[in-house]
Amino acid sequence: MNPIPGASYFHLRLLRCFGIATILLFVSSCSILPATENLEIYQLPAAESAPRFSGDPLPWTLRLATPHSNYITDSPRVLALRQGSQLSSYKGIRWSDPVPVLLRNRLAAAFRADGRFNSIINGNNNNLVANLELGGDLSAFQVEYKNDGPQATIYFYATLSQPLRNRIVAVRRFEVSEPVQSRGTSGIITAFGLAADRFAAEIVAWTTQQGMALQTEARE
Repeated sequence: MNPIPGASYFHLRLLRCFGIATILLFVSSCSILPATENLEIYQLPAAESAPRFSGDPLPWTLRLATPHSNYITDSPRVLALRQGSQLSSYKGIRWSDPVPVLLRNRLAAAFRADGRFNSIINGNNNNLVANLELGGDLSAFQVEYKNDGPQATIYFYATLSQPLRNRIVAVRRFEVSEPVQSRGTSGIITAFGLAADRFAAEIVAWTTQQGMALQTEARE
């Protein structure tokens, strides 16, 4: 009995397809990828309201640049420094944005609520002209475990510059810590909110002071 022409080729293709399907099924069942983690996403708690400036604002536009940070901090992870210099992240919780963006947005809200600048540009949009630019390096946004308990900590090296004149006006290092008052996720998030409020209040006051000094200098 003569074989059917092309039968061997058909059988080879069938075996090949079956083999590929088997391999894919095996790989999918033994994947090295971890299972999807159930995450709770958090924003910073709402800022405490402060009285708005009632006088005439500085006639300048302030740009808030996204802070520079390292690879670990530039992420939505909620970080903890427990022993020595070893960083880890809390399982199951994340910020709503990468930390530099989260902090920049908090500063923008604080400056707008304060009202002492004519306008605020939020982000690295170089197409819009700004009289002053506030940027800097965010070296820490983490819970630090110390002898007196865990603390939500922010370390920020601020740089205030005049983009149109291509010069730095002032620099300052800010260090803010707030104790974590209760166990669990709510205590951690609350402490970060309080630390961000203090940080924003201090940097708004400092930036405004520098702006007023520059305005006085320009009038002389």
